[in-house]
Amino acid sequence: MSLTGAMTIDVEDYFQVQAFADVIDRESWERWPRRVEANTEWMLEALAARGVQATFFTLGWVAERHRGLVRRIVAAGHELASHGYGHQLVDRIGPEAFRADLARARAALEDAGGVAVIGYRAPTFSIGPHVPWAWEILEETGHRYTSSLFPVKHDLYGTPDAARVPFRPAGSSLWEIPLTTVHGFGRNWPCAGGGYFRLLPYAAYRGAVRHLHRREGRPQIFYTHPWELDPGQPHIPQSRLSARFRHRVNLGRMKTRFAALLEDFAWDRMDRVYADLLDPSRPC
Repeated sequence: MSLTGAMTIDVEDYFQVQAFADVIDRESWERWPRRVEANTEWMLEALAARGVQATFFTLGWVAERHRGLVRRIVAAGHELASHGYGHQLVDRIGPEAFRADLARARAALEDAGGVAVIGYRAPTFSIGPHVPWAWEILEETGHRYTSSLFPVKHDLYGTPDAARVPFRPAGSSLWEIPLTTVHGFGRNWPCAGGGYFRLLPYAAYRGAVRHLHRREGRPQIFYTHPWELDPGQPHIPQSRLSARFRHRVNLGRMKTRFAALLEDFAWDRMDRVYADLLDPSRPC
């Protein structure tokens, strides 16, 4: 059994990741050499070569500075979605700052791309049952879905006891579509890309997805970042050793793995993979 999974790209640059937030502040971002456009262009070419369309969860900060890139994403038939504006953790900034961040990001994205933005992914998966107001604000601001909840245990994020399948938060018309996990040995295991995909053998991911298709009959969500395919990016020597390892492990293998991934499975945009959920006529 083979299902069509959701291919998602979180469009941010290497200096904007949470692992480096303690040594690179937002005010210094303009001083770092940007590599996000060239890396995203490589991904666009790889997707086009295999006829795959994806969802690009894009930072508003990036959209303001790379408007042409946003237009090319849309022109290629991909879904443009929001990753917020300044890569701030939702559960730390509070409701009003979150509302402002959403509005600023959506304005930048829709102005650059010329299309409506209905999807959202929180930086570092910083949405969950502990911040129910975030789902309320997303609904109020016109978003129709979020893919921000990761039901795993991790030192930076995760809600291991949360639902593993799409759900509507109580009383909401918004859909939360959690990142993919497989369940075994009494816990959830990540099966959605990111650092785990770089760290573990490719065969482990492929086997987990096939298990998901066969045993649970549901599609997978894969996510990655443009910087994850860029071993030539600058080093951040002042960061913690663990952060540097987590960020750079197997960057040099990712282009090959990404190409294999596109060949081994069928992929599409989030809004099409979950079209039955996102149909506006569907009752709450």
